[in-house]
Amino acid sequence: MDSDSLSRRTLRFVNVAHALDHFVLLIYPTAVIAIAAQTGLGYGELIGLATGAFVAFGLCSLPMGSLADRFGRRTMLAVFFFGYGLSCLGVATASTPLAFALWLCVLGLASAIYHPVGSAMLVTHARRLGRDLGINGVWGNFGAASASGVTALLAAAISWRAAFVVPGLICLACGVAFVALVPGDGEGGGKKAGGAAVIPVTRPWALMAMFALAIFAGGLTFNLTTISLPKVIDEGVGHALPLALTGSIATVVFLFGALMQLAMGRLIDRYSLPTLFVALSVLQPLGLGIAAVSTGLPLLVGLVIAMTAIYGQVVINDAMIARYVPPAYRARAYSVRYFVGFTASGFVVPAIALLHDRGGFGLVLGAASACGAVIWLSAIGFLKLTQSGGRPTLAAAE
Repeated sequence: MDSDSLSRRTLRFVNVAHALDHFVLLIYPTAVIAIAAQTGLGYGELIGLATGAFVAFGLCSLPMGSLADRFGRRTMLAVFFFGYGLSCLGVATASTPLAFALWLCVLGLASAIYHPVGSAMLVTHARRLGRDLGINGVWGNFGAASASGVTALLAAAISWRAAFVVPGLICLACGVAFVALVPGDGEGGGKKAGGAAVIPVTRPWALMAMFALAIFAGGLTFNLTTISLPKVIDEGVGHALPLALTGSIATVVFLFGALMQLAMGRLIDRYSLPTLFVALSVLQPLGLGIAAVSTGLPLLVGLVIAMTAIYGQVVINDAMIARYVPPAYRARAYSVRYFVGFTASGFVVPAIALLHDRGGFGLVLGAASACGAVIWLSAIGFLKLTQSGGRPTLAAAE
């Protein structure tokens, strides 16, 4: 297979994997509403069972780049597809809190594979970095956006177990197709984009510190918002809403984030990354602050503003590594980036349960808004540091 064909085919599977990664990880936060109604257990207790999944999601992302360098990125992405499918089927068989916790932990371990491995594969095979990052981000956001709606519909029409069985079978089918159709890693037809010249910096450690702080705070904001979103809408818009409608509204909110990712991918090819970083980050505390003190339509407006900023930030973060880190170190850099960002998710699930029990979702969203303010301050610091060393010319994206 020629390199161009391999790149196109690889990018398709990387995009599908991104959608599945976010979809599957967000099944439980919606399904838990139906599980609570069936079992009589409280929301705080049930959502707390997902702590292991999100801890594994963060901690286990760290070694994935090294494993991909050793065994091959294609091999690791295949493990992702099959591991995700089997863990979904496992969660569907759970009937006790312990079983839920164990299978969700396995699911989190499988989910940790995608971002370090898939991001490195994407950058290697990309033709236009910003555009392809934006498209990939839309796929991931589509997965997150559709998770609430599809899960709610399957749970209402069949059962909450079906909400795990159907995606599990899809993951297994994708794994079979990937192994059959993608013969190897390859160097990529998009080698020129993936190997774009690295932007020189004069204070790399200071920049790294600012970026790491933003990533950690962003991981808190991302997970506080996405995990709690279905329940936020359930309580903030109206308890009388059926589960299917609650999930559908959550899906619409997520779709605004997808549009921002597509737009941000195009902007990255044209404008300075640090400047875009600052401009976008200010929307996170603004939107979350509005949602924290509102109900009904104003709450939805605040969530839309926040979600567009949160998902646009994901594209900027990935572009930062692609533009500032040499190609030989990118897989490991993405592992560290997602380790820092996703480790934060391990703190989020018990924090949601604690904050919700003490002050409702106004307190949860208020905490997320404070994290958003930290991201904005970090973005300003990053911009100042890049300007102090002379503003570098952005590497060509094609």
